[in-house]
Amino acid sequence: MRILVLGGAGYIGSHTALELVKAGHDVIIADNLVTGYRSAVPETAKFYEGDIRDAAFLDELFSSEKIDAVIHFAAFSLVGESVTNPLKYYDNNLCGTKVLLEAMVRHGIDKIVFSSTAATYGEPENIPILESDRTCPTNPYGETKLAMEKMFHWTAKAHGLRYVSLRYFNACGADESGTIGEAHNPESHLIPLILQVPNGKREAISIYGTDYDTPDGTCIRDYIHVTDLAQAHILAVQYLMNGGESDIFNLGNGIGYSVREVIETARTVTGHSIPAIETERRAGDPARLVASSEKARKILGWNPVHDSLEEIIASAWNWHKNHPNGYKE
Repeated sequence: MRILVLGGAGYIGSHTALELVKAGHDVIIADNLVTGYRSAVPETAKFYEGDIRDAAFLDELFSSEKIDAVIHFAAFSLVGESVTNPLKYYDNNLCGTKVLLEAMVRHGIDKIVFSSTAATYGEPENIPILESDRTCPTNPYGETKLAMEKMFHWTAKAHGLRYVSLRYFNACGADESGTIGEAHNPESHLIPLILQVPNGKREAISIYGTDYDTPDGTCIRDYIHVTDLAQAHILAVQYLMNGGESDIFNLGNGIGYSVREVIETARTVTGHSIPAIETERRAGDPARLVASSEKARKILGWNPVHDSLEEIIASAWNWHKNHPNGYKE
């Protein structure tokens, strides 16, 4: 297959591109490099630097390359930033996807896999969360992702597009080679923030809230290895290539780990004491977010294999300890 990976220089996009290359597919990557890194792109992938909001860029790309399917990662994804600068998220995430879909319709490309998020659910009604549960985002990031899903739905109705939307939970870990990994600026994800302590980048890790209705009082989240996420995107493309109908799938391990459990596992993996400071809750943090991925397992045949928290953190540590400044060595 010839797959276009939009945002393929970013964290999950680069891991998906690498897995596609390993599986023998032809990979074309487009990224504006605002948050991605050119050095994260696999050497054998063809790279175009450009923005999905640029219709002329997309027309040139789709005219130059025969594309079987698109995987769409090209979006901003910082929850806090989306609250303080919502229009940036509407412009990039929503307007960018509109321009992309218009170009796909013009060029007769009718299959797309979309990187969505558990943030589409907002405060969960049930644990584990099902795809059929209410969607009521609590931040502009989740709101734009949900609106993008609806844009796929109505474009599919009007133009015969088929799509898969993958709502995933806490992406983490790094490729086993240690050559690519997570590098956000600013960093907002728990595991890389914890690993900044043994890496000498911060003195301690903060625990926001210790009075939640959970066994140890700290928030519980579902952590899913980035390579398992990448495999799900490839299975979703194959599902569409085989004639599968448009659908939405959760991606998670179905197991929740508390903030304290993650910190303790990181201490074991790194051999560092990792001091923790207990502080007040952050606004909008649900006590538990755990996915039901039964639908993805049943329909896509997806089975996460890197599902041990220790393995996830060990792979992340292998990347961070050897790349303390990310891709900016």
